[in-house]
Amino acid sequence: MRYGFVIDTKRCIGCHSCLVACRFENNVPSNVWWNRILTDGGDRIDIPEGSFPNVSLAYTPVACQHCEDPACVKVCPVGATYKDPETGVVRQDYEKCIGCRMCMSACPYNGVRSFNWEEPAYHVDVAFGDAAVPKHQKHTVEKCTMRWHRITKGEEPACIKTCPERARHWGDLDDPDSEVAKLIASREYKQLLPEEGTRPSVYYLV
Repeated sequence: MRYGFVIDTKRCIGCHSCLVACRFENNVPSNVWWNRILTDGGDRIDIPEGSFPNVSLAYTPVACQHCEDPACVKVCPVGATYKDPETGVVRQDYEKCIGCRMCMSACPYNGVRSFNWEEPAYHVDVAFGDAAVPKHQKHTVEKCTMRWHRITKGEEPACIKTCPERARHWGDLDDPDSEVAKLIASREYKQLLPEEGTRPSVYYLV
């Protein structure tokens, strides 16, 4: 199987619910986001392009693309960044990571990874999220895990369940009967930076 996301850009309202769900589910450290919502329009967040009444505004959620041919995996010298052979999910092993950040340099999708320069800090003293989430560590690279601790139990990622507009979908891209495969077959879509040849597992319906 090959797990991936399908995001309907016509339904995304830029509410950031998926970002918040990701942060709490994974107890992500302060000032770190594994998922971002980019504004396709003006030069600032939530600012449309053009002049009234001829304006346009859309949103593009961006996180790790869990590529079929991930550049990050090729350059990691210790195997800390690797692709799960059964699901296609690109994963990070915090215990193996030596903090070289080669994966960050090789990844063509800017900002989808973060590096803990110091011991991870939090706004509150209580750990949020699932108990199965690995402990965040100093001098390690982090990114979207596709909520590995949930999908191994047959559950959807938290960002899918919290989207109020049903703009986000997740499933097995190789299963023609899956919701994501049917959406890709029925709608026009785009992928980020196809010229890089990484073959992302995130599809944006347009």
